[in-house]
Amino acid sequence: MTAVRFLGGKGGVGKTTLAAAFALRQAGEGHRTLVVSTDPAHSLGDALRTSLSGEPRQVAPGLHAAEISGEEQARRRIAEVAEDARHAVPAEIMPAVRRHLARAADSPGTVESALLDRLTELVEQVGTRWDRLVVDSAPTGHMVRLLSLPTLLTPWIEGLARQREQARGVDRLVAGMLGDRREESDPLLERLHARRARLERMRERLRTDALVHLVLVPERLPLAETLRAADTLTEAGLRLGTVVVNRVVPGTETGVLASRRAEQQQILAEVDARFAHGGVLHVPLLPGLLTGVEELAELGGTLEL
Repeated sequence: MTAVRFLGGKGGVGKTTLAAAFALRQAGEGHRTLVVSTDPAHSLGDALRTSLSGEPRQVAPGLHAAEISGEEQARRRIAEVAEDARHAVPAEIMPAVRRHLARAADSPGTVESALLDRLTELVEQVGTRWDRLVVDSAPTGHMVRLLSLPTLLTPWIEGLARQREQARGVDRLVAGMLGDRREESDPLLERLHARRARLERMRERLRTDALVHLVLVPERLPLAETLRAADTLTEAGLRLGTVVVNRVVPGTETGVLASRRAEQQQILAEVDARFAHGGVLHVPLLPGLLTGVEELAELGGTLEL
């Protein structure tokens, strides 16, 4: 059983509902399960009918949930970098460093990187604190970028570390010429090395211990986006799990829904053909709000992922 699952797709296809339902199923089978949302428009708490924060809280027997804010994580990360810089750069340039960091805190790249750091922490807890991690991902484009970040950031971090090591080498040379051969620690360099190692572990963990389940509804635009996402994720070395087609009109329906069913059949045939190797799950159009533990647990019973 793959321990880490990502559910992602075009906005509005029901991935949050399915992620919560699948997590409840895992918890019901006796696995210590954490479900987290990385979608900026958090609705996981709405689906579970409870308030959530960035820290996991128990919402059902065996199930914890959290909603991760990239902005909040970015502010924490910037504060850590500022503290490292305070020990590594001259005091007279610290005001300029703080101004630069304040601007960086609002950039999309910083937010996504900080979000990845928090997700990495949670993935590292799988096997100790959690048996299963279910991630309700942001819409497709954001999810693809987030999952690609470990591969993209690693060489950048390596470059920063090399530059810092070269600067340290010059400092040591000058200090030696002045007769000061004391070797002082460099918090900034240590953090760069630690982050590089964590990114490498995360990249390997995503490739070996995670599955991405793409969720769509049987319509032309969600299908096109799903096909693009599948190609991008596969090229990045990530494994695709069962593709979930949500809100499929049952064949027993009549009237308007029967017409809708006929329109869906071509899309379903294309999905089944394209993803036959990894498997496709059709989730029928269901009545009710599909919120709260009881309704979601019933839905989870149908999710053989």
